[in-house]
Amino acid sequence: MKKDIHPKYYEKAQIQCACGNIIEAGSTTPDLKVEICSACHPLYTGKQKFIDKAGRVEKFRARLAKTEARQKATKGKAKTARKKR
Repeated sequence: MKKDIHPKYYEKAQIQCACGNIIEAGSTTPDLKVEICSACHPLYTGKQKFIDKAGRVEKFRARLAKTEARQKATKGKAKTARKKR
């Protein structure tokens, strides 16, 4: 192995979750912050948790309604044929 090219390794780095859980593990950074961990993840806890960031569902529904309205408006109009040059 080459010397002085590897980052410092912290054997007792702290991982802090948004739920307040603290885990000690080895890492190249002394402190890590995560949003979700095994103590609060729905897969491990068996509880459903809905996470909606920045209203993504509402944005999708608004786009869908706009598209459907546009399709209904154009459905009633007759299609015009383009002339070939």
